[in-house]
Amino acid sequence: MSDFVERPKALVRRPVAAIVAIYEAARRILPGVCIAVLVAMSAMLVNEHQGGPVMLMALLMGMAVGFLRDDPRLQTGLVFAGSSVLRFGVALLGARITVQYLADLGWVALLVVISGVVLSIATGIGLARFFGRSSWFGILTGGAVGICGASAAAALSAVLPQHEKSDADTAMTIIGVTALSTIAMVAYPILSTAVGLDDRATGFFLGVTIHDVAQVVGAGYSISDQAGNLAVVVKLFRVLMLVPVILIVTVSARLAVRQTKSARLGLPGFVVGFALLVAAGSLGLIPAEIGFALSSVSRWCLIIAIAAIGINTSIGEIRRLGYRPAVILGGATTAIGVFGLVAAILLFAPGT
Repeated sequence: MSDFVERPKALVRRPVAAIVAIYEAARRILPGVCIAVLVAMSAMLVNEHQGGPVMLMALLMGMAVGFLRDDPRLQTGLVFAGSSVLRFGVALLGARITVQYLADLGWVALLVVISGVVLSIATGIGLARFFGRSSWFGILTGGAVGICGASAAAALSAVLPQHEKSDADTAMTIIGVTALSTIAMVAYPILSTAVGLDDRATGFFLGVTIHDVAQVVGAGYSISDQAGNLAVVVKLFRVLMLVPVILIVTVSARLAVRQTKSARLGLPGFVVGFALLVAAGSLGLIPAEIGFALSSVSRWCLIIAIAAIGINTSIGEIRRLGYRPAVILGGATTAIGVFGLVAAILLFAPGT
């Protein structure tokens, strides 16, 4: 008889306990998340009316209100926004990427683009080790330069091993790579004209070397439609390289931090989701409207996460990193810049 009475009570208590747990978690998380959302909305508003790189603005605006991280009511939500929201945004980032970009490039050009990404990451690792930083920081900076700027920095920071300076490293990388990409947008078209590259060679050079997609578009179409079209296609293939790089870095990081041989090595769920969305989009399984919606949600998640990282990062932490991160970013940028210029000259020389 007692079992007959107690079982219904237990069935009622379980969902009630779950609802209470969800409420308590939301109560702890929402204040900090709302602050990050407000900063992200402010950055988006400035971007829409004044232009400029929205992720950099979200980061700098977050740092401007960094005193909020000392409020214990906001700390849990800010950490959640800078980690879990970031991972969710990276997973949805896969909806933007399809392998159809391969169809418009020859195999030689594909190998050149892949080599450029590898060179950038290798240069980042080499310079990081030379200056006493970890190889992981070299991967963060080299990957941001070689793949797609701030978005790649955000994605890589989500899978790299975390430490007390992780947010500062990510913030410094985003600031540096955005600044260098803006400089390249102005300087590289002038350089390509000075060395006598035609529109095709210029488009290829810009697509291989400039960090962010927006700056590639600005630089390419400032030359001509032909240069802009080729630059965007090449750049989008570089963005596609985020898929294997994220997978390789995730497995490498898991191997590096594994404590025992019996520890599991499985991929994080958001990395699996990222890869599945890339595959689904490439196979045409995601309708255009849904793909656009997922891409928009991904962008908002990344901006919110970067805003939270900015709030959690003090200017003093970045200052204590010293000049070395800037040199590492500059070295990776120089390496891929020289490589891309030489490759464009050789691939698009008259008669080839």
